[in-house]
Amino acid sequence: MGEVKTAILSLLLDAYRRRDKVGLVTFRGTGAELVLPPTRSVDTAAARLDGLPAGGRTPLAEGLLEAARVLRRERLRDPRQRPLLVLVTDGRATAGPGSVGRSLAAADHVAALGVTTVVVDGESGPLRLGLAAGLARRLGADHIPVSEVSAAALGGAVRERAA
Repeated sequence: MGEVKTAILSLLLDAYRRRDKVGLVTFRGTGAELVLPPTRSVDTAAARLDGLPAGGRTPLAEGLLEAARVLRRERLRDPRQRPLLVLVTDGRATAGPGSVGRSLAAADHVAALGVTTVVVDGESGPLRLGLAAGLARRLGADHIPVSEVSAAALGGAVRERAA
């Protein structure tokens, strides 16, 4: 998670230089929360990112749907902005009944929005299921395994997808 946070901080600085907005949706336990409404304040974004806990149940569907809601609202506010979703997940949907099916439906919903997406695969350890890679395919997104995450790799994927 430390490597992922470092890479995301690099993205925040890049976004600041381009005067882009950055928002942050977290999902854990039973729901998702917009912890940082889209802003141009890198300091605020970095502070929110620094305090993020990891682990626990994963309401992936709720996280994807909340991200879609935020992206749609921002698109209405400024149709000239090109949204980008960076999803950090191991791809496991483990919260609530029908969590896997709901997550696949939510991924289809996000994909239908036509939002440029990059999936950072947080899966680690000896048993890897490849769920984040499958989610990336479903979203039409680039997939970056956590073992390959660096500020340069993540920034390059984001810039390539946003171009």
